[in-house]
Amino acid sequence: MMAKMRPQLSSLFCALTVLGVVCLCNVAPAAAAYRLGVGRADCTGPPVEIGFMGYGEFSQRGQGIHLRQYARAFIFEDERRSRVVFVSADAGMMGHAVKRDVLNLLKARYGDAYRFENVVLSGSHSHSVPSGFLMSYLYDIASLGFVPQNFDALVEGITLAIVRAHESMREGRLYLSETTVHEANINRSPSAYENNPRWERDQYRDYTDKKLVQLRLVDGSGRLFGAINWFAVHPTSMNKTNRYVSSDNVGYASVLLELDRNGVRVPGRGEFVGAFASTNLGDASPNIMGPKCEKTGLPCDMLTSSCPAGAGACIASGPGKDMFESTKIIGTRLYDAASKLLIAEAGREVTGPIKFAHQFIDMTEQQVSYVNPTTGEQETAHGCYPAMGYSFGAGTTDGPGAFDFRQATLTDSPFWNTARDILAEPTPEDKRCQAPKPILIASGRAKFSYEVQPKIVPTQILLVGDFALAAVPAEFTTMSGRRLRAAVRESSLEAARKDITVVVAGLSNMYTSYVATPEEYAIQRYEGASTLYGPHTLTIYLEQFRKLMRSIALGEQVAAGPMPPFEDDKQITLSTGVVFDGHPFGWYFGDCKVQPRETPYRRGDTVRVMFIAGNPRNNLMHERTYFTVERLRPEFEETNSVDAHQQGGVGRDVWEVVATDANWETKFKWHRRSTLFAYSDIELEWEVPEQVDPGTYRIQHFGYWRYILGGIFPYNGTTRNFTVE
Repeated sequence: MMAKMRPQLSSLFCALTVLGVVCLCNVAPAAAAYRLGVGRADCTGPPVEIGFMGYGEFSQRGQGIHLRQYARAFIFEDERRSRVVFVSADAGMMGHAVKRDVLNLLKARYGDAYRFENVVLSGSHSHSVPSGFLMSYLYDIASLGFVPQNFDALVEGITLAIVRAHESMREGRLYLSETTVHEANINRSPSAYENNPRWERDQYRDYTDKKLVQLRLVDGSGRLFGAINWFAVHPTSMNKTNRYVSSDNVGYASVLLELDRNGVRVPGRGEFVGAFASTNLGDASPNIMGPKCEKTGLPCDMLTSSCPAGAGACIASGPGKDMFESTKIIGTRLYDAASKLLIAEAGREVTGPIKFAHQFIDMTEQQVSYVNPTTGEQETAHGCYPAMGYSFGAGTTDGPGAFDFRQATLTDSPFWNTARDILAEPTPEDKRCQAPKPILIASGRAKFSYEVQPKIVPTQILLVGDFALAAVPAEFTTMSGRRLRAAVRESSLEAARKDITVVVAGLSNMYTSYVATPEEYAIQRYEGASTLYGPHTLTIYLEQFRKLMRSIALGEQVAAGPMPPFEDDKQITLSTGVVFDGHPFGWYFGDCKVQPRETPYRRGDTVRVMFIAGNPRNNLMHERTYFTVERLRPEFEETNSVDAHQQGGVGRDVWEVVATDANWETKFKWHRRSTLFAYSDIELEWEVPEQVDPGTYRIQHFGYWRYILGGIFPYNGTTRNFTVE
């Protein structure tokens, strides 16, 4: 009851928090500083038969769902009607064409309210979600090219989240706070980090950023309704053997926070929206037990992340016994930290006008002056044509690569150079520009029908009062992010004498791999080898973001810059769609093939059932679910026949949904039983949670099947009832 009460007194006890009601200390509610809106929408991609984005593993193709993908949108508007939008989506990263199409849909509804300049779309960077939406050859290769269904799922889900945020706007206030989270990340390239100047490293205690930064949204009556949390960690707790769609550790943290604040059982429901967004996570791994040789358990070589012959691959893991437990532990630690900040109402209020700046730049044409830290002389940094180094092929300790590649490789080989030159041969200038990187893929020189990797990139800053979001189209390493935050803050101090808090919004608006510091680049571990535009990529970004911050501080306009090329009509799609679905003789879609057991289940048991199914790609079930776990309402448990409930006009049994395919404790796995006849099954699992209520339960499956002569048709099936004690 108290969760629904609103404060009526002008003076309230300090830091009173009751199930989501946030009250300020001994102060009557003042006029709200902003108008704020939040929205959430399902953006789950095709869960089966499509390759995942992140590890570059061709065999890692979806076979089901563990956690659904969501887009979470936040709108901020000041009294001058200046408005910005930040979206964190459970996606590997963000694509330029995705943002372009989202803006086109919003323009049809709201005119010019939402534009490239004032909207940031950021991907959470889960490596367990479908690929094929970036329209760059190298990035879409794991999904065998462009996947229209996944692209549309992201565009439509992100658009709907922003629409919901727009429609929910109300007066409110913003509060910024931070806390330290230990045992949630480690630096996976410490040898590269240690090549940064000693004086710089001495400014920081840790090799990774341990601070979780939280921006919380409170309405005019003091009620909390949204929060964004930024923490530097790769969502790679789910490793490259995973075949379930999953938002990984940060997605699970969001689910926990929203379930808690909304007081619901099923993810995706409730007014409160809580995101865990990406930041400078480039070298930050969640596998905190560190890298070990796969077969011996002994430490790997620190520089090359390699193991002796016969010792297997160098793989990091932990803190759990398997990837599911590790995901749960890391996600829970992030949730606990964010939840404590919300309860404590810590931090300071964010006030001031809202401003923004955005510019596209061609990285291959950029030149900036900088002081060489070794010689102390002024030099000019040039952007290079994009290229990937040999260590890119080695992968990381979160997901090792193939063949005999090793990290920290500074020499090339005739064999791989010959293979490289079939796609594109780097020029002598490319080799000089990218040195000491030995070029494995000269992506900027490839004569392909469309871009292998981007040359034109977006740069953007959103300034909300004295809080700045530096939106970068890549994965910045720990030290790269620290330098960027310092550069933006110093630029504000110099141009406007205004101190601001800066957060790096990673993987925003476009994807261009990594950004390492020049010193880290020299070591050529994975992050340096994947820094596309040469050793001074970061140097160029630092000057560009200083320029954007100065333009905001001085009220100057920046040119829009060159628009990235339109290449939708050039996309290649090799993944086939669903042709038709069949079912075995004597069975039909939705028939339950494996029923729950007749003996009661207890907490911790797993209920497994199986249905004759159509292909899940026939309908992605956005805002719905492929299956529900349902409990018979207690008032009907003693007389649970339909005839009994029809007495006196009561009606049929009433079931309440306690879990869907979006819950942590559920999984579904799709099995192709016959390619020729297109038979398939869906296996559903529900791990009975500790807090479950005893009673009568059932599981329902929902799906669509495709007729060979055309048309897609719905079906559903239901298990027999089973008991949980």
